Amino acid sequence: MNILDKIVLRKREEIALAKQQVSIKQLEAALHFNRVPYVFADFLLDENRAGIIAEFKRQSPSKGIINDKVTVEEVTTGYAAAGASALSVLTDTDFFGGHTNDLLAARAANQIPILRKDFMIDPYQILEAKAMGADIILLIAAILAPDEIEDLAVLAKSLGLNVLLEVHNLDELQRSVIPELDAIGVNNRNLADFSVNIQTSFDLVDEIPDDFLKISESAISDPQTINDLKSVGFDGFLIGENFMKTQNPGASMADFVSQLISV
Repeated sequence: MNILDKIVLRKREEIALAKQQVSIKQLEAALHFNRVPYVFADFLLDENRAGIIAEFKRQSPSKGIINDKVTVEEVTTGYAAAGASALSVLTDTDFFGGHTNDLLAARAANQIPILRKDFMIDPYQILEAKAMGADIILLIAAILAPDEIEDLAVLAKSLGLNVLLEVHNLDELQRSVIPELDAIGVNNRNLADFSVNIQTSFDLVDEIPDDFLKISESAISDPQTINDLKSVGFDGFLIGENFMKTQNPGASMADFVSQLISV
């Protein structure tokens, strides 16, 4: 059993417990449930923004603690001020040190789209995301069958949420593309062993239909890499660890963006 299998197994337990603690009616009565989500494309394609989806991540299974000294409010507002097109907030607790309260805090402090970064395998989690004030949900092809991707995406779209599908290889991409998606992300990190290879994005970009926003995720630490990815057709870039491993992630992103403009 690899780490991804372990995460999904634990996620099923978490979801079962959450359903006992908070009913769907309670989710539907939450503060943000009737909020109209931001349109992801409006922010990602805005020329006045960096095209970066900046991530708040305290820890990971491969790196352990990355940064547990900063608050979600200070980091995400710093990201937004630095020109982030969207925010990504981890809500998985056991493996990434996140919490649903992190997304609620980020929502209260920011006026740009927020991605709920988690391992989504059940419709209940989509309703949770809406109740938290998320604008985008993540569907990971590696842990979902094609019919599950369709069911979850259709539900998300019915709630006004944007849908980002994450793939790691051509097989996942070809079996998972459906009209209900807004964006397709190529994760340069192998979730089975957590190795990274930016070449994955270059190999898959032309295989992604132009109907969708194209996102490159992970292994991005150099502004020149973003320029290279833009040149082959990517619209957005998910970066977390590169900023979070510093004392001031928001300032680190601002410095990164200034270099992006100059290269």
